[in-house]
Amino acid sequence: MTTLAVDTPRAYQIGDMNDLSVIASDIIYEGSAVGDNGSGYARPLVAGDPFWGFALKQCDNSTGSAGDNKVNVRTRGRAQLAVSSAAITDIGNAVYASDDATFTLTASTNTHIGRIVGFVSTGVVIVEFDANKGGMGTTGALTDSSGGTASATTVAAIGGTFSQSEIANNFATVTAKINALAARIL
Repeated sequence: MTTLAVDTPRAYQIGDMNDLSVIASDIIYEGSAVGDNGSGYARPLVAGDPFWGFALKQCDNSTGSAGDNKVNVRTRGRAQLAVSSAAITDIGNAVYASDDATFTLTASTNTHIGRIVGFVSTGVVIVEFDANKGGMGTTGALTDSSGGTASATTVAAIGGTFSQSEIANNFATVTAKINALAARIL
């Protein structure tokens, strides 16, 4: 390795913000929760999307191709959000989004946004979010080598017999999920 011997200016972005390429034919409005469309483009969040942050201003790409415009998002911080049925006793609970403007305490197929850290009034809370440490997405069931899933019957049969490949596949699945979680925490 060669260490630097001269000043080397770098282009930096502000740490808690990011500019993301927007999908074709859409508008992301200021304040929208922004998600990944599965192809690397930002869009108004849809339940199940990875969470990328909140739009700092409107980005109109309604007449553009994918990537023609970029939306500036805040990736980390605290936001006051309307969360259906949230109460003061919900401080510390996880918050999820079912779309770019609907927030709930229900995980279901929704996207993890953050945790409640403050109470404003019934249904209005302060949510701490960090898109870099967002939800792990759908964790799914453990699978065996046949593509089957670990069922309640299988779990109840601990002490039953399991093939070496079933054990290896389930261990690999758990290990991958733990590693993904650890990467988001660090």
